Amino acid sequence: MTETGQKGFAAQIVSAIAWRSGSQMIAQLIMWAATFFVIRILDPKDYGLFAMTQSVLVFLSLLNGQEFTGALVRAPELTKTLIRQVFGVLLLMNGGIAVAQVLLAPLAAEYFHTPIVAQLLVVQAALYLATPFVSLPSSLLSRELNYKVQAKVNLGSALAGAATSLGCALAGFGVWTLVAAPMAAIWTRAIGMTIAARVLVLPSFRLKGSGAIFAFGGAMLLSSLLWLIQTQSDVIIGGRSLDAHNLGLYAEALFLAQIVTSKFVPPLNDVAFSAYARMQADRETTGRAFEKSVRLIMFGALPFYAGLALVAWPFVDVVLGPKWDEAAPIVRLLAVAMPFLTMQVLFAPATTALGHPRLQVWSAGAGAAIMPLSFLIGVEWGPVGMAWSWVIGAPLHLAITMALGVRVIGTSARGIGRAVLPAVLATGGMVVVVMAAEPMAAHMASLPALALLVTLGMASYGAMVLLVARPIIGEFVGLIKARRGVAI
Repeated sequence: MTETGQKGFAAQIVSAIAWRSGSQMIAQLIMWAATFFVIRILDPKDYGLFAMTQSVLVFLSLLNGQEFTGALVRAPELTKTLIRQVFGVLLLMNGGIAVAQVLLAPLAAEYFHTPIVAQLLVVQAALYLATPFVSLPSSLLSRELNYKVQAKVNLGSALAGAATSLGCALAGFGVWTLVAAPMAAIWTRAIGMTIAARVLVLPSFRLKGSGAIFAFGGAMLLSSLLWLIQTQSDVIIGGRSLDAHNLGLYAEALFLAQIVTSKFVPPLNDVAFSAYARMQADRETTGRAFEKSVRLIMFGALPFYAGLALVAWPFVDVVLGPKWDEAAPIVRLLAVAMPFLTMQVLFAPATTALGHPRLQVWSAGAGAAIMPLSFLIGVEWGPVGMAWSWVIGAPLHLAITMALGVRVIGTSARGIGRAVLPAVLATGGMVVVVMAAEPMAAHMASLPALALLVTLGMASYGAMVLLVARPIIGEFVGLIKARRGVAI
């Protein structure tokens, strides 16, 4: 790739990141505004019931065929036959799991000793039917790094979900609020994506010549299965040992702690996968790009999680309300573990796009062994013990993932260490300042205490960045300049 081509490609990536992550941020702000309002209305028990259904929903969602759409992004040449075949696979798999969920609903209710779980699962089966009309057009747009159109659709679906959530909560729908909101969001997105991508093809159920797609999709499917075991084993294990109240406390604490990892990193990984696939022949470039992405993402993630751990009590009390105060120590522990998870999930799009999906399978397999074992031990100490499972298991999983992936990506453990060092130093200085102010904040009401600690944290982190991480500011300025240079 020529120097001019590299600059144009870099600018295209920056534009894609701006649209994808920018729209995600706005959409999340819309959803969070509704979510935190709804949390104050609903009870922890409602979230515990919803968490029980999610353990089933997420497991079956694994079989929705979305992994096969990644082959459309990586394919050197895209044909109409290939698109029709993938569409056919998506329809078959999602129709099948919708039926399976309806049939499994009574068994799940019996497992959790909660009859209403069956009713919730039957209604939620309709979510799968929208998936083909989201996944196919999204992958085709992502192949072209066209995230502007997707951004508009995502914002529209976020508004639909937020409006539904608020309306149902105020109407007293209880746990059904948590079912209706995502239903409204995904169907709005399905309709919008299909129109935006201008793709409406007849599905093909003849799979001749699609071996490469199924090899790639199969590896991703196995990886997703192992990842599911890792991420859902806590609810499956906790759902048998904890009551709905304590399970709800843990589930919402995990929701808060995973805000960056589950809401902001996936959009960046979507763009990263497409970008790595485009430059997969140049390993030196991919290594530098990966180190830069780690540096910039951890520049924001580390201070966020350190700050969340430090202000857990006033934050929970102000944002969620006093009835959630028991979740504060759980949030604090989970916030300590999340930087390791954040860095770990950055490896998957890089190794997969570079043609090594087996590495993602091995990494997910390690997580599927480490985390359930940790939860089986930790659940004996209740939701706090479950949080400790993350503190111990996440760093170990990251170490294994790094050992598997650094050479393939074109980097090293030392290179990644250099990438995160500026954020570590700046965050360390922030932690010292905020901890020094904690005795004063302890005598204040939760709102002024939160305001004081957050203000000190932001000011001290900014000062430390100027002292020890000034070059990062230049990198962000460069990204902004590149973004302005793209006509959209």
